[in-house]
Amino acid sequence: MPAPMVAGRPLAEVKAGLFRSLAHPARVRILEVLAIGERSVTELQPIIGLEASHLSQQLGILRRAGVVVARREGAGVIYGLRDPEMVTLLASARRLLVNALSESQELLAALEAEPG
Repeated sequence: MPAPMVAGRPLAEVKAGLFRSLAHPARVRILEVLAIGERSVTELQPIIGLEASHLSQQLGILRRAGVVVARREGAGVIYGLRDPEMVTLLASARRLLVNALSESQELLAALEAEPG
């Protein structure tokens, strides 16, 4: 059975591209902030803690990946999530990490309880 295709590319390749676009702590933090609501670069900068040029670079990566959208408002640009499903993806990632940490803590407790 052939692999599903999207725009002439295997679906798995397209998915991998999405995850590559998320593979930077600053980009994940940007998405977490945008999950709350749209923001300008000026509003994002103190929250994310990056220089404006680096923040703009990270936003550009997310925009080219189709994860965020930008619109002009006056002299500025407002960024937002392209799809509200990103909020679900971020929440799922958090739950996965919490579950993994819980399992690690249970293993640690079991090891500490062992004699010897």
